[in-house]
Amino acid sequence: MGGALLGAVSQLGEHTLYVLELNVKRRQEVCEAYGAVAGNPIELGTSDAVFLGVKPQVLEATIASLPMLMGPLFISMAAGVSLEQLEGMLPAGAAIIRIMPNTSVAVGQGMILYAANRKVTEAQEQFFLSLLAKAGKVDKIDEKLIDAASAVSGCGPAYMYMFIEALADGAVACGLPRAKALLYAEQTMLGAATMALNSPKHPEQLKDEVCSPAGSTIEGVKALEQGGLRAACIDAVVAAYNRTKELGNK
Repeated sequence: MGGALLGAVSQLGEHTLYVLELNVKRRQEVCEAYGAVAGNPIELGTSDAVFLGVKPQVLEATIASLPMLMGPLFISMAAGVSLEQLEGMLPAGAAIIRIMPNTSVAVGQGMILYAANRKVTEAQEQFFLSLLAKAGKVDKIDEKLIDAASAVSGCGPAYMYMFIEALADGAVACGLPRAKALLYAEQTMLGAATMALNSPKHPEQLKDEVCSPAGSTIEGVKALEQGGLRAACIDAVVAAYNRTKELGNK
């Protein structure tokens, strides 16, 4: 995820990007891919923003290994780790933004949720928004809702890929070549999502408009209902939300 965000920021071409990564090979690959510079902790002091792109389980140890700096805006993408917890790990008075992006930032179609602590100035918030201008949609949300929201947008790409694969499998079962089945499923999902984003209509109405009376689509919808699609989707989001809360409490 850190690499995907770095790719989005690098498209701006306006900033020097430093990468701190213990894995030398990975650090070299990332720097070459995005025009970044291999950095060191001392250089954090001259940075305007520091992205903390590590797993929640190692976040505290990672922060402890860094110099105690006051200047940068700290941006954390650790799932389940609250602003209050981050304030306890970072220097007193640190300006912190907590984000939950998804992997689609790599193609400029991400969904990035964020919440900020009271130390973040308006100028810092605008700078943060400018950094992610090429990443996709950015939405500010009450922090108490961010874990629930990320169970949809953060985890959601995996659900979408499974649905694409399943649709393609069905088409292959009906005789369509695999490559064409995947293309048709992928483009159909993209088109439907674009319609839903740009139409004032509720998704239910958009669905109804595809279903002709006694037609093939309504038979497919019936099969999805019989298979428990809605309940499975709800359960997936709730399960992801519960796991996120567990990670934040560890």
